[in-house]
Amino acid sequence: MNQRPGNQLFDAYFTARDMREVFCDQGRVQAMLDFEAALARAEARVGLIPQTAVASIEAACRAEHYDFATLGEAIATAGNSAIPLIKALGKQIAKNNAEAERYVHLGATSQDVMDTGLVLQLCRALELIEADLAQLGETLATQARRYVATPMAGRTWLQHATPVTLGMKIAGWLGAVTRSRQRLRELKPRLLVLQFGGASGTLAALGEQAMPIAEALAAELQLTLPDQPWHTQRDRLVEFGAVLGLIAGSLGKLGRDISLMMQTEAGEVFEPSAPGKGGSSTMPHKRNPVGAAVLIGAATRVPGLLSTLFSAMPQEHERSLGLWHAEWETLPEICCLVSGSLQQALLVADGLEVEADRMTRNLDLTQGLVLAEAVSIVLAQRVGRDTAHHLLEQCCKRAVAEQRHLRAVLGDEPQVTAELSDAELDRLLDPAHYLGQAHTWVERAVAEHFALIA
Repeated sequence: MNQRPGNQLFDAYFTARDMREVFCDQGRVQAMLDFEAALARAEARVGLIPQTAVASIEAACRAEHYDFATLGEAIATAGNSAIPLIKALGKQIAKNNAEAERYVHLGATSQDVMDTGLVLQLCRALELIEADLAQLGETLATQARRYVATPMAGRTWLQHATPVTLGMKIAGWLGAVTRSRQRLRELKPRLLVLQFGGASGTLAALGEQAMPIAEALAAELQLTLPDQPWHTQRDRLVEFGAVLGLIAGSLGKLGRDISLMMQTEAGEVFEPSAPGKGGSSTMPHKRNPVGAAVLIGAATRVPGLLSTLFSAMPQEHERSLGLWHAEWETLPEICCLVSGSLQQALLVADGLEVEADRMTRNLDLTQGLVLAEAVSIVLAQRVGRDTAHHLLEQCCKRAVAEQRHLRAVLGDEPQVTAELSDAELDRLLDPAHYLGQAHTWVERAVAEHFALIA
């Protein structure tokens, strides 16, 4: 069956296709049907239902047998997606095996079907996100090393500070990606668990066979059997959403940096160019940071969605009214936004266009002022900190007032030349000699990335 029409104009921009397929109507329905098929196999394994019923149930557990539009209309009355789906599943089974129909969904409840179905979707979503993060980490590690010694102006409060390197900036992006990969790895055992509790979480309908069935069902779905059902304990899902929020924010930081470096006044780093990419409907000269816009957009939208997950945590008793419902579209949408952000980040990171000459020119926009600290530190060791700071401050003011390079002003100042030779001043005013531990930070970030692979 075809999916119901939806808002698809922006999907290719904000969402990766593979992720949208995970959470499309067919993906949702198939995940719930996978639960039902696995439940039948598990119950047959422990002897609760006849083995002869399994094949008929499995054959009916295929999403293409069901009309999503009809299911959608039924949800409006039923209150969740599992109830009409199970009814439709029973009818589909009965067409070929009326005896098998009586054994479908035995002992389970609607939320078992929906939550475990969601977890199965999240298994695939995690695979996609982890693969993209690993690829992004690899690309950023390569780029950080490539530009480890490429000096550029560091910027604090949006103004020139002391020099950094482009590699160091990229290493900062890489470190955030590595930490997100570590977080995902750590939470997987808590997230990828079975939901199976029956009506109120006790599995009373299955009697003494409850635990053997639960264990068999978890094995069938390759999920962990948790300590107890989690119908109204939603911390697992919220933790995952929170990590996705961190990923979105870290990618937003990358996008913000790129967009600022692409500004006309900076012109230092650009997204890769392509026909029709980043153009304007009226201005032929424009080259807009369209990839960075997705990263910033996702980082802006995800926190609001995440707040919904947190707000929905204090759920009532053993089954929630409304709060559980608020999750249904929220976590999938977060996954989709992060997937789209990752796709754009991969394109941007892999094809960075770097204008090293422009970085050099920008470093000199303040005519040496960004290296006043370097001179002050050395001079302080010879004349004292306060004296050196006051002297450099006065020289900087004179350089600005006279529109002269700081090197020339320092060369005319007897108190400076008495302590520092021309060669020393030339070296101190060279950005390449005031990069501190930039190289070390790059190597440490790259090493951490590769340690996660090992």
